[in-house]
Amino acid sequence: MKITKEDIDALNSVVKIDITTEDYKDKVDNQLKDYRKKANIPGFRKGHVPMSLVKKQYGKSVMIDEVNKLLQESLNKYLVEEKLDVLGNPLPKMQEDFSWEGDNFSFEFELGLAPDFEVNLSPKKAITSYKIVADDKMIDTQIENIREQYGKLVSQAEVDENSNITGTFRNEEKEIEKKSTFKMDKIKGKSNLKKLVGLKAGDSVELKSKGLFDDDHLLMNLLGISHDEAHDLDIPLTLAIDEVNKTELAELNQELYDKIFGADLVKSEKEFRVKLKEDAEKQFASQADQQLLNSITESLIENTKFDLPAKFLKKWLAVSGEKPMTAEQAGEEYERSEKGLRYQLIESKLMQNHKELQYNFEDLKEYTKGFVKAQMAQFGDSQIGDKELDDIVMRVMSNQDEVKRLSDQLKTEKLLNFFKENMKLKSKEVTYEDFIKEVYK
Repeated sequence: MKITKEDIDALNSVVKIDITTEDYKDKVDNQLKDYRKKANIPGFRKGHVPMSLVKKQYGKSVMIDEVNKLLQESLNKYLVEEKLDVLGNPLPKMQEDFSWEGDNFSFEFELGLAPDFEVNLSPKKAITSYKIVADDKMIDTQIENIREQYGKLVSQAEVDENSNITGTFRNEEKEIEKKSTFKMDKIKGKSNLKKLVGLKAGDSVELKSKGLFDDDHLLMNLLGISHDEAHDLDIPLTLAIDEVNKTELAELNQELYDKIFGADLVKSEKEFRVKLKEDAEKQFASQADQQLLNSITESLIENTKFDLPAKFLKKWLAVSGEKPMTAEQAGEEYERSEKGLRYQLIESKLMQNHKELQYNFEDLKEYTKGFVKAQMAQFGDSQIGDKELDDIVMRVMSNQDEVKRLSDQLKTEKLLNFFKENMKLKSKEVTYEDFIKEVYK
């Protein structure tokens, strides 16, 4: 067997594999002998079928199978030994004059090669790293929500602007009949408020769906309709009021602090506010990190220049999926996936060139231990023993989906730390409200 490679350019090559009868003859003969032992052909005892008959009946298909096996094994081995970094999979070149009638065969495969490049970790423009702070306004709102959540409902004689109303919405034409509860502060418009204020349990009122609440999504939930139906819905509604209540806010005292954070961990309103701020900013940190990673990814793609074997990749996409694509569909798919492919190559290059980004099975095992400990601590079990911890870790790591998920998390964590240490960043402190405005426009 002879394997040769012809370079078309820096990103495209053709591998030619010549196979002669000596390469596959012994394997074919052994396979046919095995067929002969098992063949059931009328007129012959099992195992005594003439080899000439076995060859006539099975020889061609066995030969084709063995050549294809040899071809795939040889190609894969060649790619590994030559250390060829290919994109996608080798594509067989169609040969109009190819025939299985001979003894010697030649096959050609197109290769798309990964480009050689250096990752640009020094973009001209510094990347913004956000530090999201929980301001007093946010903490005040959170405390108000907590006091309401842990407060108690007090029955009211009639509706006022701070009431909670439980009632049944009806519209015969749309077949709506849904019992729901809503707060008066969600009602939109003075005219709607005026219709409701002063009503009592047992009263009914006619309303219009359009412009009734601040948010169409609330209308969707209260009426039990679909998302699409809720938008721009303009129908008459009858509301039959069943209950009128008001939430009496819970007091800021030790009982409430203990319910939220555990016994005696917080002992004053000042400590309560500090702890709420700390917890909120921990959650914000992960969101800020994700945004930073997104910005870095975009910067790396934009500032690390290299060519791709686009023509080859489009051709490969056309035939690699469950359903073949047209050339036009493959082109569109390539446009959608090109950025992702570029980042995969950049990420791979970084991990190859920087030892601090590399990890092995033991590293992943230790990371999983930390993950399990953190999960257990959330449920109040922070004193887990070593044997129990090892048993849980082994169960987690026996699940391939979990291993992939944790491996991706570990890789992301390592990359993020690497970027923070090696890329030009500018820190910016913002409130969560300003962060949303800046990042999501």
